[in-house]
Amino acid sequence: MPMKPLLLATALATLATPLAAPAQAPLTTVAERSGFAQTGRYDETIALCAAFAREYPDAVRCIDFGSTPEGRPMKALVASRSGALTPGDAHARGLPVVLMQGGIHAGEIDGKDAGFLALRQTLDGDAAGDALERLVWVFVPVFNVDGHERFGAWNRPNQRGPAQMGWRTTAQNYNLNRDYAKADSPEMRAMLRLVEDWDPIATIDLHATNGAQFEHDISIQVEPLHGGDETLREAGLSLRERTIADLAAQGSLPLPFYPSFTDFQDPASGFEDGVSPPRFSTGYFPLRNRLAMLVETHSWKPYPVRVRITRNTIVSVLGQIARDGRDWMALARAADARDLAGTPVPLDYRATDRTRTIDFRGYAYTRTPSEISGAPMTRYDDSTPQVWKVPLRDEIVPRTVVDAPRGGYLVPAAFAARVGESLRAHGIVHSVLAAPWRANGTEAFRATATTLAAGSVEGHQRLSVEGGWSREEREVPAGSLFVPIAQPKARLVMALLEPQAPDSLLQWGVFNNAFERKEYMEAYVAEAVAREMLAADPALRADFERRLREDAGFAASPAARLEFFHRRHPSWDERLDLYPVLRTAHRPD
Repeated sequence: MPMKPLLLATALATLATPLAAPAQAPLTTVAERSGFAQTGRYDETIALCAAFAREYPDAVRCIDFGSTPEGRPMKALVASRSGALTPGDAHARGLPVVLMQGGIHAGEIDGKDAGFLALRQTLDGDAAGDALERLVWVFVPVFNVDGHERFGAWNRPNQRGPAQMGWRTTAQNYNLNRDYAKADSPEMRAMLRLVEDWDPIATIDLHATNGAQFEHDISIQVEPLHGGDETLREAGLSLRERTIADLAAQGSLPLPFYPSFTDFQDPASGFEDGVSPPRFSTGYFPLRNRLAMLVETHSWKPYPVRVRITRNTIVSVLGQIARDGRDWMALARAADARDLAGTPVPLDYRATDRTRTIDFRGYAYTRTPSEISGAPMTRYDDSTPQVWKVPLRDEIVPRTVVDAPRGGYLVPAAFAARVGESLRAHGIVHSVLAAPWRANGTEAFRATATTLAAGSVEGHQRLSVEGGWSREEREVPAGSLFVPIAQPKARLVMALLEPQAPDSLLQWGVFNNAFERKEYMEAYVAEAVAREMLAADPALRADFERRLREDAGFAASPAARLEFFHRRHPSWDERLDLYPVLRTAHRPD
């Protein structure tokens, strides 16, 4: 929202040296030149990308890595003083790569302006020391480019500045930070190609929060920490804690969890930490055995303050990657080589009911009935700081754990095109069977219950299933896919192909047809069939009569009574509720 003049003046007066008046006008942003009251349009990003490459030809490359649905180029800057400005050179020299992206939600544009500022200062030797000698920085100023150009003053009504900003979603209305695993959008597929090329040891996702009003100005979350490969969790903890320490030393009030109330409207309900599913950046990259950081400045802080804090975060991360990146790469390579076959792998996580009370820097507030909505409404007094003693649930444990297959997954030929597209988008190793194959040790998943979402989510009707894997010998035809579990992205393979994983292809509705009944037996035919079956099978008759006695709902339902017989008849579709993807203990020859 437009910033009050007094508030803007106060914010500008408190800025530290990093946001002092720029000396090099050609490489400054609209944000800097306006005192961080405004942010530039995307043509500025295009121009700055080229200008940095011209000004620092030995240290910066400006690259296109994709095109948006509305035809705009997706730009990235590659910065290093090591001489390695291509993926091949970076990999050959063993240099750590850090990917930083701004504007995945284009109204939360702090990362773009902070990134350009930090880039210039780092190249000029005014920030991050000699970090660029020891790493490669890939900077995407704006991920959601089309959304960025849906420019308006009220696109973020609960945010203080800039005066205008972009929109949360893409031109196709995709939320890119819900698209990592399913990779529907052309923007995400372009980003995944960039990731596959550069293989960053860490990806830094720069956001601003929604939510309540309080004193804390930024949250830093990193994974692996609660989830992912256990040997990488120490690196995740180090990255989080050192970043928080650096920010605190510069006067910020950082948090190690996302500050969203358990009851969205009630501060007294406290907070719950967790591990995001892989539709989010911090849930996705740990499944590739890489580090991910979610940076969330507080939207109610003025834009100059948010940019300064984001800039400080970027500089802290650059220093840490320069110092520890090679060690973290060694841990990541070891995780890549780890054999998960037959081992228990968590598919998702939850916070337990265990709580601890924390001191949280909030403001005085009241909760009274609203004459507008009729509901209790929270009203904050941001002139009166107040320490809240609130519960925090931050003991994180696995929710769903599944043993990895010993061999891998088999995707029947009928589904190979759709599933193969997803596997290729993520760089997952797989092969095509040249001949039909029937192996001992195949497992099939049959659903005992299915639940379709009531509405559309990201253009999909989501599906959840109950059931389990059991031994079932089935033949798969030529043209089917084999996806080995013995590969670096084994955790990501399971996230996509285990039916009960929260962002599996099944849960995003790819296989809904397999759980829809298509063939029926007319009631008058079922009546005749039932009489024949009862006459021929005394055990069946006893089972039917028992159900009638013990299950009132069954006894009262003509359809359920007839289905009892249809399910036991050869005409029943044995593939109904059968998940098409199989698991195998063996590799095809």
